Order: sequence, then structure tokens, then C-alpha cells
Amino acid sequence: MGKRSIKENKNIFFESREAMGYSRAQASELMGGISESSLEKMETGKTNIYPEDVVAMAKAYRKPELCNYYCTHECAIGRTSVPEVKISSLSEIVLAMLSSLNSLERQKNRLIEITADGEITDDELSDFASIQTQLEHIDVTVEALKLWVANTIADGKIDKDKLDKLKK
Repeated sequence: MGKRSIKENKNIFFESREAMGYSRAQASELMGGISESSLEKMETGKTNIYPEDVVAMAKAYRKPELCNYYCTHECAIGRTSVPEVKISSLSEIVLAMLSSLNSLERQKNRLIEITADGEITDDELSDFASIQTQLEHIDVTVEALKLWVANTIADGKIDKDKLDKLKK
């Protein structure tokens, strides 16, 4: 078990390693391709973190949300196109999703009216923006559900192989 650092302003990758109780040497060994010195540089912001490094950390630390964090905070493309997902309980995710789907169901006919002619006019723009916001909420809840599943698999509470077979 590694010593806990007293350093302030630790990044999420540093905190995740420490939360598992791993020293840099232990974490490096678990991740294989990341040296202890490279890990130190990533954790202290002295070097860029690459997607493959984040994937390795997420797996080693059993913290899949590191990937979403990286995409929404570190990646130039992800910051503009990937929704940030917060860890939630399954019931919170399902209720949020059902609420968004119910709202979209009420707006379905208006969406058909707006898009039937292939154009969105100024008088339709407000309603279209509202519908687009609902679709974005649904996207976030879908991503939250995926993250919940990934965390549940990482915790060993769902068998990934069985789930994958059932999804096919």
C-alpha cells in the first residue's frame, strides 16, 4: 500500500490512484505500458495524458468515469461533443430518462411539423431548440446508464461476458 501524498491540487488521475491505495510503482505495474516516471508526469501535469493512458488507468483503478472525464475536460474534440456524465444511482438514471422521454413524446408531433418541409424557420426555431434540449437530456441519461453499467461491471456485480451474450 503506497503512502498518501499531502500535495494539494491533485488531478483526478492522481486522486484515483491514491483512492485505490496504489503507489505509482504498483499502478505502473498494473498498467504495463506506463512507466512510474510517466505516471508521475501525468499526475502532476508535466506531460499530456493520452487516451490509451486514460483507458489503462480506468481499468487499473476500476474507475470507468475517468474516460468520460478525459473526453469532457482534456480532449479538444470531446469538450465540444461529449456530454459530461455524473455518477448516479440506477433509479435516478431511469427516472431522468423516463422524464425526458415523456417530455419528448409530448413534443413529437411538433417535431414532425417543424421538420416535414426540411427547413427550420424563425418561427419554429424556439420549439426546435426546446426539442433539441430534450434530446440532449436523453443522450446524457443514456451515457449515464452506460457509465453505471461499466462501473457495475468493474465492481464485479455484473458479468460482462453474460451481458454481452444477452445483448446479441
